[in-house]
Amino acid sequence: MAIPPSTPTPATPTPAEPTPAAPNAAQAASPSYRLPALDQDFLLGDSMRGVRFLLEYAKAEEALRAWGVRSTIVVFGSARVDENGGGRHPNWYAAAREFGRIASLRGGALCPNGNERDNVIATGGGPGIMEAANRGALDAGAPSIGFNITLPREQEPNAYSTPDLTFRFHYFAMRKMHLAMRANGLVVFPGGFGTLDELFEILTLRQTHKAPPVPIVLYDPHYWKSVINFQTMVDEGTISAADCELFGFAETAEGAWSELLRLGLDVVTAARQG
Repeated sequence: MAIPPSTPTPATPTPAEPTPAAPNAAQAASPSYRLPALDQDFLLGDSMRGVRFLLEYAKAEEALRAWGVRSTIVVFGSARVDENGGGRHPNWYAAAREFGRIASLRGGALCPNGNERDNVIATGGGPGIMEAANRGALDAGAPSIGFNITLPREQEPNAYSTPDLTFRFHYFAMRKMHLAMRANGLVVFPGGFGTLDELFEILTLRQTHKAPPVPIVLYDPHYWKSVINFQTMVDEGTISAADCELFGFAETAEGAWSELLRLGLDVVTAARQG
């Protein structure tokens, strides 16, 4: 009987020699050696807060300039207003949408003055009233701006702001600055704490002359006069009667546009309607 050939035993591989570490490996791996612009631990640290403020300012500013946005009409209002909701919500939503359309067609957002856009609709970029105003601008074929903020709930970009003009901020202060710095007018629909905060921010800037004259219109006088008793503030001496002339009221989208003009919306811009 033939004896089968034996299978050779495979050779045991020789362990690879460890690659010797470069003599400067510790230095190259140190966080301090990272390029500052690529070092997130550094950029997100406390000492770089000022730089992050600058980045949030500059990124939005460059995009707005690229689109020729010279001025805006800011629309505030509740994120919780639903187009198909209960009570007055559908009416508020429809009015904000119609106002966004009217202002975009008549205010200069479609570039009647060369490449510069005036009275471009700007909102907080989220749902509810903000969505409605951005949607109205889109109905008119005009661009609109969404200044979003990172929040634990309610805030993500709506589907109607212009993608190139849809921004996200970490800092409320920088978001407010961008909302205010190009504002030619302000229309405030019913809203909650955030809307009140934004309204009184602009009113305070106007009252203290820290901002140029900006017409302010409160939509739905029944809502606003039931939420804030301005006359009581006058009677108690906490504001003057003249302070109540800083804003007006409107009950329709067309009325809001007319009230902005009455209160001094850029007449040069308005005259360009033709």
